[in-house]
Amino acid sequence: MSSATQPPPTPPATPPTTSPPTARSAPAGARSPLPPARRRLVLGVLVFSQLLIWLDGNILSTAFETLSDPVRGLGATPGQLQWATGAYTLAFAGLMFTGGALGDRFGHRNTLLAGMALFGAASVLAAYAAGPAELIAARAVMGAGAALIVPATMAVVSWTFEPAERPAAFGMLSSFAGVGLAAGPILAGALLAAFWWGSVFLVNVPVVLLGLGFVARYVPNFRSPRVRPLDPAGLLLSTGGLGLLAYGLIRAGQDASFAHPGVWGSTAAGVALIGAFVITELRIAHPSFDPRLLAQRRFAAGNLTLMLVFLSLTSGSFYLAFYLQGARHYSAFEAALLGLPAALGVVVGSPIAVRLARRTSVRLVSSVSLAVAALAMAAPALFGATTPIAGYAAVMLVQGTAIGMVIAPVTAAVLGSLPLERSGAGSAVNSTLRQTGSVLGIAAGGTITSIVYRRAIDGSLTGLPDEVRLQARVSAELARHAAAATHDAGLARAADTAFFHAMHVGALWTAGFALAGAVLLAVGFRPDRHRPAPGAE
Repeated sequence: MSSATQPPPTPPATPPTTSPPTARSAPAGARSPLPPARRRLVLGVLVFSQLLIWLDGNILSTAFETLSDPVRGLGATPGQLQWATGAYTLAFAGLMFTGGALGDRFGHRNTLLAGMALFGAASVLAAYAAGPAELIAARAVMGAGAALIVPATMAVVSWTFEPAERPAAFGMLSSFAGVGLAAGPILAGALLAAFWWGSVFLVNVPVVLLGLGFVARYVPNFRSPRVRPLDPAGLLLSTGGLGLLAYGLIRAGQDASFAHPGVWGSTAAGVALIGAFVITELRIAHPSFDPRLLAQRRFAAGNLTLMLVFLSLTSGSFYLAFYLQGARHYSAFEAALLGLPAALGVVVGSPIAVRLARRTSVRLVSSVSLAVAALAMAAPALFGATTPIAGYAAVMLVQGTAIGMVIAPVTAAVLGSLPLERSGAGSAVNSTLRQTGSVLGIAAGGTITSIVYRRAIDGSLTGLPDEVRLQARVSAELARHAAAATHDAGLARAADTAFFHAMHVGALWTAGFALAGAVLLAVGFRPDRHRPAPGAE
């Protein structure tokens, strides 16, 4: 953001039963019905299954440069690349709470199996997409599969481990996320060097096939004693609201202005639909996405902080991919290797944070770590064409370690604060807000850099043919392609200068988002001033 994935532990001699526990309302302190060895086995299987999500997390960003090439890829514009990422995260976020409700109704193992199968089938469709529109559609289906996988995984962890063990279990999931975050881009870079761009999605298929077998064999089919009804109204309002909001932001980048009616009209309509969604959910006795949980100060602060963390990460990933492969001319594989320190940092930072939080507090460890991550995210504002690449790697190591020290303890704190019967609802809120941050991050990061780039390069396009000028205004990648075709070295230099300026501005915005999360965490996780007297309710 490490090497090979560890195989699941050897199963016990006695075949474990996969029958669901008796439907009952379990208190938060209830022990897991599984023995310790079985709990470790289940966690190993979940880690492997979750690898799907992390493998795909930044595979697409590795392929951005190739996909934008009209010869080697699909000739995708920045807006289409934003939608290829945004469609995935939009479906992920919009369907997340539905995935949690389905897990409560049909069992979390069954939901996990369905999500993995859907994800694998959509990966094949993405690999053979004939154009940007087909790729965007396949990515949306992949997001729907992920929306079934993640809440089920989080809920199974909550059911499998007793409260004292959950922070370490969630920390283990976060640590091994670095395996996928590191392996995904490296595999993508190697595949892009040898095969066509669609091969980067086929890497998901063997993981799906192995994961389906492991999950079906070893993971119990936990069910919530309180079955939440499906919520079609909430699904339409939330997905529609996020979709319109993302469309407005991305359209602003394409138009280089927020003044167009299609921009501010879509943005306003998206905000209105999200507000209607919250009101609708508040009126339902047992909503799939329960806004009432956000009335708890720490739960709300932790989840909103994670939303800002993922917003910052996806915002930065958009311009950093083009910095390495476009402005610095590294291959996709070399760019993936340069991202390895960030992934290793996540692996190292997560367990360290869990141990430090036990000795001090989640508030101290995570708020300080997120402030450090914000500084690392601001560092690209100083990068240029001749910046030593070792400095880039060092910044990524610091950023990855700091992010790992935020995600693991904060996730454990917010999910561990809920009783078992609310684990599905809590994981749905947690995962939905994370993906909402990703949707807004890819929209904001791409839009900010697109607007700044277009305004920066306009002055250098005077006197050029209309076709070249229109192409150069779209993106630095297309400007370089036009410069190569017309043998115009001045246009290539202007594109690089405009891109660096856009990246510098984008980095400062990204750091600001992360810093806001650090402040929110420090305020929201502050100790209660007045503790109730013994025996008081």
